[in-house]
Amino acid sequence: MTMKKSLFTLLIVTFITGLNLGVVSAGDEDDVRSILQMQEAPEGVVFEIIASRDGLTWAIPRVKKFSEQLRQRFPDLSIAVVSHGSEQFALQKRYQDDYSNVHQQVKSLVADNDIPVHVCGTYAEWKGVTPEEFADYVDVAAEGPAQIRNYEELGFIRVVLDDPV
Repeated sequence: MTMKKSLFTLLIVTFITGLNLGVVSAGDEDDVRSILQMQEAPEGVVFEIIASRDGLTWAIPRVKKFSEQLRQRFPDLSIAVVSHGSEQFALQKRYQDDYSNVHQQVKSLVADNDIPVHVCGTYAEWKGVTPEEFADYVDVAAEGPAQIRNYEELGFIRVVLDDPV
């Protein structure tokens, strides 16, 4: 097989695999708009957050806004959030005062809207943070990317939140 043919085959397989996993790759606004235009609700939507410092200060309000839009169209839609970058550390108990708005919004997502919020236990461990250091309303998943794959295997569509900056 020639080099060009191999590369072309790899690109096609990558494209098809991405489609099969329910990965939506345009900007998050476009992703949500595409879901809202579906005739039938997907099994669910999982919002992926991996951002720089203070990422949750912009990401959680976006999750809230998008979730409201999605649930208005599909009232029984399952929604989840997975944070697996440095932004997840804002959800530690010791930062409840520093990030009080984020903590209040996450509590509301979990308790009032039945939207689980997961953080990555592996990344936390690499940074010396134990599961017990996170707020009680946050689920510490073994691995953030594996948690996302689990949702995708259930038919959830992944929406990667884009930093609006």
